[in-house]
Amino acid sequence: MTFSNLYREQVKSQMKLNEYDVVVIGGGITGAGIALDATQRGMKVALVEMQDFAAGTSSRSTKLVHGGLRYLKQLQIGVVAETGKERAIVYENGPHVTTPEFMLLPMHKGGTFGPVTTSIALKVYDFLADVKKEETRKMLSRKETLKREPLVKRDGLKGGGYYVEYRTDDARMTIEVMKRAVEMGADVLNYTKSTGFVYNRKNKVIGINAEDMITGEQFEVLGKKVVNASGPWVDAVREDDYTKNNKQLRLTKGIHLVFDQCVFPLKQAVYFDTESDRRMIFAIPRDGKTYVGTTDTFYNQDKAHPKVTQEDRDYIVDAVNYMFPTVNVTDQDIESTWAGIRPLILEEGKDPSEISRKDEIWEGKSGLLTIAGGKLTGYRHMAEEIVDRVAARLKEEYGMKFASCRTKHTPISGGDVGGSQGFDCYKAELLQSLPEIGLTRTEMEEMIDKYGSNAPVLFNIAHAQVDNKVNELPLSVYTKLVYGIQHEMVLKPSDFFVRRTGALYFDIDFVNEYKEGVIEAMAELLHYSDRQKEEYRQELEQLIKEATTPSVQVSME
Repeated sequence: MTFSNLYREQVKSQMKLNEYDVVVIGGGITGAGIALDATQRGMKVALVEMQDFAAGTSSRSTKLVHGGLRYLKQLQIGVVAETGKERAIVYENGPHVTTPEFMLLPMHKGGTFGPVTTSIALKVYDFLADVKKEETRKMLSRKETLKREPLVKRDGLKGGGYYVEYRTDDARMTIEVMKRAVEMGADVLNYTKSTGFVYNRKNKVIGINAEDMITGEQFEVLGKKVVNASGPWVDAVREDDYTKNNKQLRLTKGIHLVFDQCVFPLKQAVYFDTESDRRMIFAIPRDGKTYVGTTDTFYNQDKAHPKVTQEDRDYIVDAVNYMFPTVNVTDQDIESTWAGIRPLILEEGKDPSEISRKDEIWEGKSGLLTIAGGKLTGYRHMAEEIVDRVAARLKEEYGMKFASCRTKHTPISGGDVGGSQGFDCYKAELLQSLPEIGLTRTEMEEMIDKYGSNAPVLFNIAHAQVDNKVNELPLSVYTKLVYGIQHEMVLKPSDFFVRRTGALYFDIDFVNEYKEGVIEAMAELLHYSDRQKEEYRQELEQLIKEATTPSVQVSME
């Protein structure tokens, strides 16, 4: 089935007609991982997402595939070991959306990590995460630390630790995992909400009631097993099931600020502790910007639209000016922001930063399976765990047998480039073989970096459009938009600007320059009604406002 809303009605018809082996609720990274794993094993899979794919937590993280060094301090050894090993797997399966990023951990007098504890922690981290030899930690002198990042606070600086994490585009990674699931046969729909469950005479869940959030149409999607992977909405979804257990989520909010490099010219990713509460946060250079985060505060408000408050902004600005005192950033220097919610398992009496990031699976008497908690990095392993459970139940209840998990060595969509070692060679050979298609070499390189082995599809689109002067958009922008509509289920302008390109967070000027052209092109290609066109325009304007101005909403309960 094509991964495009141009075929929305056909996908919906399939969902109405079929009985699936498993129906997945939630189109974030966890749901996408489940859909891929289950489909690859031979299961018939349907997935629904009430917003756009990755619109929740999976587009609002720190955008790192990392093992969580700070969890060593809390003795969460299992979390560090599991996610540490998963980093390399995620990288090999999708090197176009994941990049090694050396991280500097400055050591200051009185700081969280001293020379001895840093050396030990990083050595243990290397061991638990099974780090490649060329990526093992190094200990740096004060002089070496300042050479790598001259902006770091010099007062009390003793030296630094130097180790590898992996930078990612979380939303694009989710899309690529979902695309691979669709390529293998999964039926998926965004903007389709699960509104309740369908039960048989024995009160077992045998499907969901769904609502098309675009048309309002209501229909059933039947499946032998239903998996609730809805992230922050896990408890809300379970409210509709009469067998809900006593486990609950505890939501925490994390925010990030983005500065232009001319304001905050960071050249090296830094992991540092704040002055106010000794929490560890990241400052990371990316595409001409520097982004900093994250906060960690309890949250019980609007899950679909978490806001960045003035208090949040002040906290990060103060942290930046503490660790990088010569930068002197102000609130006015903030270019854009984002806020995300972590769906963690409730642990009474613990501070937000202390709550375990481990995932759990819950199984109700109705047969509903729920997965909650976890980290972006561990999505593949989380999917393996719950699909193992699904396979076991399908064997017990229906005598069905399926293959074991194979996602450890399955490239995600766009990842067929020969792994991390082969990506540069793939890129060079592709660039050398390309005819004149109207794109600059820089634009083509950027597309290969972003779309991997799917880049030739974009080049074909560009080649077909090179003489088309109808649209008002540059060829590179129009190419990405058409590709997003035809192959990545883009339906609204916000899908394109936020989750397919990341421009709302990292290039707000691009959004403001091309928003009208994109809306006009989408209205034509997707046949918007006048009402839809205006509604989607207002939605994008609201997102721009939220990304650029603080909310008056309080951040604590």
